Amino acid sequence: MAVHPVRFGYKASAEQFDPRELLDLGILAEELGFDSVFISDHLQPWRHDGGHAPAALPWLGALAARTARILIGTSVLTPTFRYHPATVAQAFATLGCLAEGRVILGVGSGESLNEVALGTEWPAGRDRLARLREAIALIRRLWAEDRVTAEGDYFTTRNVTIYDRPQRPVPIYVGASGPVATRFAGRAADGFITTGGKGRELYTGTLLPAVAEGAAAAGRRADELDLMIEVKVSFDPDRERALADTRFWGALALSAEEKTGIEDPLEMQRRADALPLARAASRWIVSDDPDEHATRVGEYLDMGFRHLVFHAPGPDQRAFLHRYADEILPRLRKHLDA
Repeated sequence: MAVHPVRFGYKASAEQFDPRELLDLGILAEELGFDSVFISDHLQPWRHDGGHAPAALPWLGALAARTARILIGTSVLTPTFRYHPATVAQAFATLGCLAEGRVILGVGSGESLNEVALGTEWPAGRDRLARLREAIALIRRLWAEDRVTAEGDYFTTRNVTIYDRPQRPVPIYVGASGPVATRFAGRAADGFITTGGKGRELYTGTLLPAVAEGAAAAGRRADELDLMIEVKVSFDPDRERALADTRFWGALALSAEEKTGIEDPLEMQRRADALPLARAASRWIVSDDPDEHATRVGEYLDMGFRHLVFHAPGPDQRAFLHRYADEILPRLRKHLDA
């Protein structure tokens, strides 16, 4: 299997914008030459004040209908609590029919903020990963077989048929930030998703080796997967503005211990707003210089990631998309040729 091409994508910031504005931004990303657009599937945003949480599935249908070239998908959706895997299989089969060859199902084991509000008892990570494994296997069966009857540890079906399916199954990417789930991605997924800004050693010393280990266990190479990373970038001619824009996303800088057990966006917002600005900005590449910015982003390409999806924190996403298309993407493509 060929090595995946390098791609540059846009993270449609569902937390910040209403569905109509977000759709316009996704369309603009295609017009400006980005290769993909991904959206998170959240029931609740990280912030209550000024937050949004449009449903990803209908939004992706609208984006499929309004675009012609870009890859589109979730980064990520949890197919184990709010959704039965069969519901996810049906939805993404339909999306695959609407945009043949352009749809990606990105999945993860979930965040309690999005699931506990509906009465879910939030299990330990090992149980969540076991649910995810079973869900992915069931989704693939539903795409490949007719009248699927399954009696799993977590999910059951009785003579289920997905009647409308694309010619090619939708690729499934697994999002992970630890070695166990990442090895599973390497073994069983079509792509791997992680997020940037956590220190080079995590990627080169833990995650990418875990992908390679999982892939080898399945008799394939890591470069047969689409190795995708969400790169958090705040690029603006005014460096102070670029720094201040990260404040909205301060929750991303909270440690796992600081976020554990928080199921209310108001409390998540309170803890994020208590952080000093320097810490809120710590997950982001903050820059006003295009050469310096492209060099820092290019480090992820040097690590081996092939699909960089850019998440910008500022309120003026149109300006960001134009600025990035004009000043950063050409530099990154030149970096690849160096």
